[in-house]
Amino acid sequence: MRKFLVVLDDSRECLNAMRFAAMRAAHTGGGVEILSVIPPDDFNHWVGVGDLMREEARERIHAHFEVFAKWMRDKQGVDPELVVREGEPVEQILAQVQDDPEVGVLVLGAGTDKKGPGPLVTQLTKASGSLSIPITIVPGELSKERLEAIT
Repeated sequence: MRKFLVVLDDSRECLNAMRFAAMRAAHTGGGVEILSVIPPDDFNHWVGVGDLMREEARERIHAHFEVFAKWMRDKQGVDPELVVREGEPVEQILAQVQDDPEVGVLVLGAGTDKKGPGPLVTQLTKASGSLSIPITIVPGELSKERLEAIT
């Protein structure tokens, strides 16, 4: 089954990327894989603190995932899977694409800030030539109705 890989983070544009991935999966018989990356911490010499911070990050990720997963199951009939990785976000996204042959499309949300679409979109579009799958960039300002019409 082809899966849409979408990144779960704290950005506003993440919501539209999640919606798009779920709607496309529902319309094409695909699946959704939600990836969340815990960035490296600066507490390597404070092992206990670093472990506690990672555990708290995992708890937040699971809570956010459950909100999106419930919506996807209830509204789109799609049961997403969660993958949590640790490291630099771009490296981990590229690694996940490589590690899971069922991932067929990477879905990213573009920020609406005047500074640009956001660091993930900027960095991953630069690496897009070496990716084995297409990237879909979903504008952060798209309305729910427009997303439904597009998908």
